[in-house]
Amino acid sequence: MSISAFEIKIPNAINVSVSEDTLCVDLSDGRTIFVPLGWYPRLRYASEAERKNWRLISGGHGIHWEDIDEDISVEGVIIGKPSGESQSSFKKWLQQRQSNRL
Repeated sequence: MSISAFEIKIPNAINVSVSEDTLCVDLSDGRTIFVPLGWYPRLRYASEAERKNWRLISGGHGIHWEDIDEDISVEGVIIGKPSGESQSSFKKWLQQRQSNRL
């Protein structure tokens, strides 16, 4: 039995938008990937201004939101991998965020 190996090239992100319930990533290969915002709790709780304040990192292999300290890989979006942040870490972040607003 022969198994042929081939390399899968992950395309880069070229644009990002976030709606009330969806993260949308435009890819360099022409595809657009939509994933539920619920997969990324920090984005879900971010303001519209915070959601718009993103930048591409690692040559478009990732997306970074400075205001909420969130990084998402393009590969993770493509394969359908939600945030790996623990509940306790997210809860701590959310509590700190709410206390900063008071």
